[in-house]
Amino acid sequence: MCGIVGVVSNAPVNQLIYDGLLLLQHRGQDAAGIVTQQGQKFFMHKAKGMVRDVFRTRDMRALPGNVGLGQVRYPTAGNANSEEEAQPFYVNAPFGLVMSHNGNLTNAHALKAELFSTDHRHINTDSDSEVLINVLAHELDIATRGLPLKPADVFAAVTRMHKRLKGSYAVVALIAGHGMLAFRDPFGIRPLCLGQGVGTAMVASESVALEGTGHTLVRDIDPGEAVFIDMQGQVHAQQCSETSAHFPCLFEYVYLARPDSQLDGVSVYQARLNMGETLAQRVISTISPDLIDSVIPIPESSRPSAMQLAHLLGKPYREGFVKNRYVGRTFIMPGQAVRKRSVRQKLNVIASEFKGRNVLLVDDSIVRGTTSREIVQMARDAGARKVYLASAAPPVRFPNVYGIDMPSPEELVAHGKTVDEICKVIGCDALIYQDVQGLKNAVASLNPKLTGFDASCFDGIYCTGDITPEDIIRLRGERIEADELQEDANV
Repeated sequence: MCGIVGVVSNAPVNQLIYDGLLLLQHRGQDAAGIVTQQGQKFFMHKAKGMVRDVFRTRDMRALPGNVGLGQVRYPTAGNANSEEEAQPFYVNAPFGLVMSHNGNLTNAHALKAELFSTDHRHINTDSDSEVLINVLAHELDIATRGLPLKPADVFAAVTRMHKRLKGSYAVVALIAGHGMLAFRDPFGIRPLCLGQGVGTAMVASESVALEGTGHTLVRDIDPGEAVFIDMQGQVHAQQCSETSAHFPCLFEYVYLARPDSQLDGVSVYQARLNMGETLAQRVISTISPDLIDSVIPIPESSRPSAMQLAHLLGKPYREGFVKNRYVGRTFIMPGQAVRKRSVRQKLNVIASEFKGRNVLLVDDSIVRGTTSREIVQMARDAGARKVYLASAAPPVRFPNVYGIDMPSPEELVAHGKTVDEICKVIGCDALIYQDVQGLKNAVASLNPKLTGFDASCFDGIYCTGDITPEDIIRLRGERIEADELQEDANV
């Protein structure tokens, strides 16, 4: 999961891209980068860290031009500690290309070998995004064959890319002197939307980046579709996949996206309210509401679900945890050890909300169980008589290979365990999960056009149809190696 933004304007775009990345900071806190184009030249600055730390005044002044793109990175492939893998990526031919990518290529290893042996292109990092930009460069070269670039050539190149790439990818790229290209994979797993302002066309991972910078959401880019915006701001669009189906990632609505965003025609906030409604039915069937004194959310993504749940149970909604806003989101911190250290730094209890009470804690999801176990203990230490825990998402039992950092089954607290066994591991008095169909209904009810979802981390069904047990083992090995490099770097 990363956040990407791209802009074509009639005025300088450096500040606009910076503001867009700030609005997408929740999607990645490991690294940030911006590239702009003036004339035929690209200007780039990228580094590890948060947006506000990476870009100083001198860096912004060195990013001239009316066209540009940016990314906030959350590493799910490659080395989280490598500044070389911060995006955007650049290649000088054909034309000159820069690109940012949100998602994860599941066939990056095979493509890397293919690029070297057949396309004669060298990949210098472990990043699947470098693989992706080189595939784009190769296909653009074939589509144009030395002739001037036309929108039809861009769409032909993306069509050929869809036939080679596997996995999830939402992409924004600049073609020097020609314009900006944006496209989604044929399953639409990762979000990407198109917006418009005064003299400006903009694409972003979430609508909040458009609306927060004074733009109007025009529409979501369709699965398999490519949008090319030329230097004059003219928007060209074409479906580039021979077969496409819409399977947006359910975890976007559960946790990843901001509540004030709209993804694929669905309000994230309303989806989370709906999750609270369906979760209330599960709670009532598990424990008597008479045993619950109050409902307390675990900040912050769970708040809408917890509010709706408390309303339907007829129980007080209380804030029992105060979040330190200067600590990053623990789920997207690279490395399990870093996550564990951050839990108590991130949250502090309001003891009066726990002492002598039976509390129902509500979280958006339970992935590794690290945070949940610590929080349950914090509630007990504050004097709670009983601590019940409800998850707005179903048990996360399977690896995600489409751009969320949960590739190893052994890391998942629910993998191979019953709910009772998970309850004992976490240390709560009762554990209630959302069910998969209830989660799907909570989102689908807000947009009847959505008939399928990527719910692979919940049900083990991979919508791209190409994931084998061997792939899971390989991806697990790559992630362990990356985490070890990160731990060494932190010593």
